[in-house]
Amino acid sequence: MELNPRCETLVKAVEIVRNEKIDFLLAVGGGSVIDGTKFIALASCYDGDPRDLLKYGLAPIPLDVVGKAIPLGTVLTLPATGSEMNNGAVISYGHGKYPVLSELIFPKFSILDPTITFTLPKIQVANGVIDAFVHVTEQYLTYPVGARVQDRIAEGILQTLIEIGPTSVAEPENYEARANHVWCATLALCGIVGAGVPQDWATHMIAHELTALFGIDHGQTLANVLPALLEVRREQKRAKLLQYAERVWHIERGNEEEKIDLAIQKTREFFESLGVKTRLSQYGIGADKIPVIIEQLKTHGWTALSETQDLTLDISQKILERAL
Repeated sequence: MELNPRCETLVKAVEIVRNEKIDFLLAVGGGSVIDGTKFIALASCYDGDPRDLLKYGLAPIPLDVVGKAIPLGTVLTLPATGSEMNNGAVISYGHGKYPVLSELIFPKFSILDPTITFTLPKIQVANGVIDAFVHVTEQYLTYPVGARVQDRIAEGILQTLIEIGPTSVAEPENYEARANHVWCATLALCGIVGAGVPQDWATHMIAHELTALFGIDHGQTLANVLPALLEVRREQKRAKLLQYAERVWHIERGNEEEKIDLAIQKTREFFESLGVKTRLSQYGIGADKIPVIIEQLKTHGWTALSETQDLTLDISQKILERAL
């Protein structure tokens, strides 16, 4: 399967599943394999064109559209997406990446053995740390709603990733670091961090377009977009950014602006400490490409993003310009 599972490939697998009357699926791999298997499990039980399942965006697919799915299990080989413990998938089609959500595609079981991940390339380990980190910030760096438990869980995962991330990259057979990495990635997007709290996902939606257009690894696009987004959206996220600065990065000195500046700087430096570049220009993407990215966001309907649905295409453009 491709690094980013393509709908065209998955539809071929759906035909095999139907023809062979397969009644259980096992995904052995990382997020791409697991996401693709989830789509196959759902599409195999859908009477229409499987591509129809890509049109629901961040809304769950109604049960009256697809009322059942083939059960699946997973054996995780790359800690990153958290797909092994949630009901979501991201599927590539054309020049876009489309979320697919359904309560029917929770894995029946998932095997998480850190030793299986010891042979991963360092860049994929780094991508996984960043993906988990940004999954948490998408659910945490919004606005306060008095969800103290969710905040503390989020902060614990972020602090753990900061502590063990560089070691997980540099020492592939360090079991303690890798085990904590695996568990952080799973918990980051299993639903517990985001239970009952506002969620953003603008970083992911913008980053998906960069991957689809330019083939940059998902974790690397996130590392480019998040610091820029936090700078542009600092007023909307002020209260939680200050909490993030104080609780996650232990920044106690300075005024509010200085604390926020330093927290964003430390976030960028953390990504860079993993060996990941955090400027689009470092990937050969210049200002001339921004209109193309904005047009893709418009085409895919991502015109009112963020936890408050007020992140327009103009603001997405400012974020991309800041990311250069």
